[in-house]
Amino acid sequence: MPYVNLQITKGATREQKAEIVKEFTQTLVRVLGKNPENTHIVIQEIEREDWGHAGALVADRPSNPGKA
Repeated sequence: MPYVNLQITKGATREQKAEIVKEFTQTLVRVLGKNPENTHIVIQEIEREDWGHAGALVADRPSNPGKA
């Protein structure tokens, strides 16, 4: 039973999340032969002020979608 926990900064649309779930599931089926009915993908959205990278909060960096 594959379980994937993806953490991203807030801002993804519902459509983007649906695409992520679909693509991750398809990859697990294709690469590992997993049953999609038993595959779980959890997306956790984190506030930009709660995410640090390279010594600074992501919220303090210029907004650049797809780079955080």
